[in-house]
Amino acid sequence: MIQVLVVDDSALVRRQVATTLAGQGFAVVEAFDGQDAREKLEQFPELKLVVCDVTMPRMSGLEFLHAIRYEGKHLDLPVIMLTTEGRPEMIAQARQLGAKGWLIKPLKPELLIATVVKISGATKAA
Repeated sequence: MIQVLVVDDSALVRRQVATTLAGQGFAVVEAFDGQDAREKLEQFPELKLVVCDVTMPRMSGLEFLHAIRYEGKHLDLPVIMLTTEGRPEMIAQARQLGAKGWLIKPLKPELLIATVVKISGATKAA
């Protein structure tokens, strides 16, 4: 079973993403901001993919992405940004830091599933 880390400061969004992914056979770990997400990566080394918001307190999604890339431990960990932000410069910065996808909220479950399945390399969702 593929484990996915869902990072968002909104408990509602985390629940929506977790429910969508769990319904397709993915295991989900939740984090409420980038700092919490970094701690979860240490606690759950078997995580295979991250779905991350951009705008969060303490540590934003872009700061999280920068930190995990530059500390060197998670260079190959795929990260999908799920956010209300659509500014081209933010998307470019995320891509430069190695983000594999950029999905705009509100959550579209079928698009999230298709993106997670493709990027995680799962042969099927469930």
